[in-house]
Amino acid sequence: MKMNILSGGHLKMAKRTFIPDAPRGEMIDLPVSCILLRHAQGNVLFDTGCHPDVADDPHGRLGLLAKYMIPNMASGDHVLNSLKAVGLAPDDIDVVVCSHLHTDHCGCNQFFKKAVFYAHELELKAAKEPGAIENGYLDADWDHPHRLEVITGPMDLFGDGKINLIPLPGHSQGLTGALVKLDKDGEFLLPSDALSLRENLDNNTVPRNTWNPELFLKSFEDIRKLERSGVKVICSHDLKEWKTLRIGANSYH
Repeated sequence: MKMNILSGGHLKMAKRTFIPDAPRGEMIDLPVSCILLRHAQGNVLFDTGCHPDVADDPHGRLGLLAKYMIPNMASGDHVLNSLKAVGLAPDDIDVVVCSHLHTDHCGCNQFFKKAVFYAHELELKAAKEPGAIENGYLDADWDHPHRLEVITGPMDLFGDGKINLIPLPGHSQGLTGALVKLDKDGEFLLPSDALSLRENLDNNTVPRNTWNPELFLKSFEDIRKLERSGVKVICSHDLKEWKTLRIGANSYH
């Protein structure tokens, strides 16, 4: 199995959203990562990143959210072009795993018409609640007539131990990470926004955009336990880490 880390766009947000004691007005650059897993039983995409319109028409796509999630990317910086760069088209994706349903993680869902989608039942519930838009859920991102498999807990995606979906709630109600086992490069945890920035884990700080701080910190303990066992953790939005990763066609094996 191969793993490719792909760009799903780039955003800017107030640093205080993630680091509570950061100076007011300071902004932070946030890469949006999507992970392609080329498994023998099918191509899996973990998150689909930002919709192309986020770069071209942010207010039209995001509405009020554009005030807080500011595009910091060129037109064309999205997962569709990232896939094209590794020789794949949307119809080549067999499975899409939605870590959660916030707009910067499922913005391109609509383009993967042949894929089976996996999403946690609590995320689907949260996306339909009053005030969902203000909390980062947009119907245009996730409400499509795809084949949907609703998950409620841990799941071995193909039954061979190579891609295990694991609950990491706190940032959102049903946030789901993936524990990936590669033959050569070892095990990786894709925690999505259970860990956006490494600094949060190192300092045990809770971002302001957290649904349940108690569960969030419990998920931190689960992440630390995996890391102590030798698992490599890939943060979802850490620019410093992003610059050290193999991005695009340079695969992990």
